[in-house]
Amino acid sequence: MSILPTEKLDQLLARWEIVQNELSAAPEQDVFVSLSREFAELDPVVAAIRKLRELEHERDSLKELISEEGGDNEMADLATEELSEIEAKLVDQIHQVQLLLLPKDAADEKNAILEVRAGTGGEEAALFAGDLFRMYQRYADLKGWKVQILSASESAVGGYKEIVADVTGKGVFARLKFESGVHRVQRVPETESSGRIHTSAATVAVLPEAQEVDIEIDAKDLRIDVFRASGPGGQSVNTTDSAVRITHLPSGLVVIQQDEKSQHKNRAKAMKVLRSRLYDLERQRRDQERDADRRSQVGSGDRSQRIRTYNFPQGRVTDHRINLTLHKLDQILSGEGLDEVVDALITEDQANQLAQMSMDNAS
Repeated sequence: MSILPTEKLDQLLARWEIVQNELSAAPEQDVFVSLSREFAELDPVVAAIRKLRELEHERDSLKELISEEGGDNEMADLATEELSEIEAKLVDQIHQVQLLLLPKDAADEKNAILEVRAGTGGEEAALFAGDLFRMYQRYADLKGWKVQILSASESAVGGYKEIVADVTGKGVFARLKFESGVHRVQRVPETESSGRIHTSAATVAVLPEAQEVDIEIDAKDLRIDVFRASGPGGQSVNTTDSAVRITHLPSGLVVIQQDEKSQHKNRAKAMKVLRSRLYDLERQRRDQERDADRRSQVGSGDRSQRIRTYNFPQGRVTDHRINLTLHKLDQILSGEGLDEVVDALITEDQANQLAQMSMDNAS
């Protein structure tokens, strides 16, 4: 019944025993930290495998009881009924173990850099970018995450041409990573007197926040320019050269930071964004082949890809990657309904990985 590789399960159980014994031997601090981290990852997997083995043992015992010749018919009937329940539990437990065996995204537990930019549609696109950013702010509040705006360029009517924020908390990137892409809105703008529905768009990029240990940046690869911060219309809003523009020469990436009055703070924020963008580029290059199947189903986060449409007249939100349509536009934009979309995307991603795992085990 189980399509799980028995040899791999045995190896995990054996490794858990080894790690537990090595921890008991009170190793040096750095070794202890490494072993503790491995033990924390193995422990839930081993618990699930042991539960699976218990259910398999119960199933085999019941089958043996049922097949006994000359046995008690009433006892056999009870065993048959119990066997049906055990086999149903086995199906669930196999699925649980499969999920635990899926390769972990090393970035899932990281914080994230969230970037929202107005796309096609002029001021209406900027207003929509503001709506999206507020949706993520409210969603973060509900999750107990913190949002710190790193830079923002407001439009004349109150939206955002661009806004970049640091989102910190438990499992931020795991929940937000599927938001990357083009978000489209269909609605009647407030400035539209004829009541015609307009379509505009905004792009969202969610990058895992990289630390210095994640990606090394050589100082000689950077060109750093300082200048006076400017406000609307290009007017100077600072009397000192506090704004910072960092160019990463090998990749051509450019980050500008001017929200702080301190050049030091602007430089630190710009480096944080640059490091995360470079880390994301490295992840995409490294994972391109491995994730080809997943990206064909769930989307790669490429900004040229339309991933979701928010239709105001019909009050619906459609995620095109998984053909999910929910008539809950208000709840989703308030952040309260976003989990339903995120959960569906994660489930689809897991299903694709499980399908690949089954193919790999069969080959």
